[in-house]
Amino acid sequence: MKLPVGFQAGGFASGIKESGKTDLGVIYSPYELHWAFMSTENALKAACVSRNRSRFTSKQPVQAVLVNSGNANCATGEQGTWDNEDIAGAAAVTLSLNKVQDVLTASTGVVGKPLPVDKIRKALPKLARGMSDESNDFAEAIMTTDIQIKQLALTLDSGARIVGIAKGSGMIHPNMATMLVFVMTDASISQDTLREIWPKVVNSSFNNITVDGDTSPNDMAILLSSHQVRANTQEFTAGLLQLCEKLAQKIVRDGEGATKVMHIKVTGARNDQEARLAARAVAKSPLFKSAVHGNDPNWGRILVAVGNSGAVSDMANVSISLQKTLVYQGKPVAFDEAEVSEKMNAPDVFVDINLAAGSASSIAWGCDLSAEYVKINADYTT
Repeated sequence: MKLPVGFQAGGFASGIKESGKTDLGVIYSPYELHWAFMSTENALKAACVSRNRSRFTSKQPVQAVLVNSGNANCATGEQGTWDNEDIAGAAAVTLSLNKVQDVLTASTGVVGKPLPVDKIRKALPKLARGMSDESNDFAEAIMTTDIQIKQLALTLDSGARIVGIAKGSGMIHPNMATMLVFVMTDASISQDTLREIWPKVVNSSFNNITVDGDTSPNDMAILLSSHQVRANTQEFTAGLLQLCEKLAQKIVRDGEGATKVMHIKVTGARNDQEARLAARAVAKSPLFKSAVHGNDPNWGRILVAVGNSGAVSDMANVSISLQKTLVYQGKPVAFDEAEVSEKMNAPDVFVDINLAAGSASSIAWGCDLSAEYVKINADYTT
């Protein structure tokens, strides 16, 4: 996929992964990039997250992002902090940048393992020489348990382009998750505007998905602009949200062991927060996720999850539809269970919940829970 004007990217196998697959990626621009950033809310934070947060508060531009997969460089103590700074400095030198602060870093993989700095340093020159205006090598380099590359592109009426690349398959839950998201655009949008828009977009997309209810210490979403093409801010914001919602759904569809995507829509809530609570509670319920995997129209599991969410105190008027069939409306509703079960045997399962308490709404995306998820995570490090 072609990158926006002002961007290059690459990927290389540095030897971090025993499989020999690509595990080191870079995004580079000859321009000073406007950027916005969001990261995990886990109290445990990887060295890359802490460093990028510090860079973010400085409000200074950047020119590159160095990403490694196969090693999280998290819970590695003071040495992990120095190792992270070391590879950022090495990348700055390799890319002929003026200072180490011009480089952001991101890591993903196993927690608690020392970062193989020497392997990364050795690979950097080859990584830099392989950069191009295409995204595929970079998109492959950031994958861990992912099966599918996740990337999307969108062109605005002005001609400005937005390209999003993500990784994420397990340990996915709202407030960021084991995902890395890099969105690049050549739209000329001020840094202040980017930083105002980005949290709203992330909260409506990447923070509305869940695979397993776990939030990682390495998650981040970075928005980068080379500001080379004039663009309308309103059109850019709408396009950015559209792209990120679709990219978020790609993460869920590629969830570890997933066979279906769940679309949980909540309406009739008293406020946005309560609508979001209810939607997320259903999306992350292991009982309902298991029912979805088995094509079981067990609406009771949906109702219990809503009740546990804290989003509503009066359950008397709650209604639930499953695959567009009304199954509960303050009390059980007669429906053809075999027919609904057959409808659930599909790549997408739709759940509509009306709390009958107000006018606010929200949507969350999740996936089913299969035996394959357990197998992947039982064998992850062994």
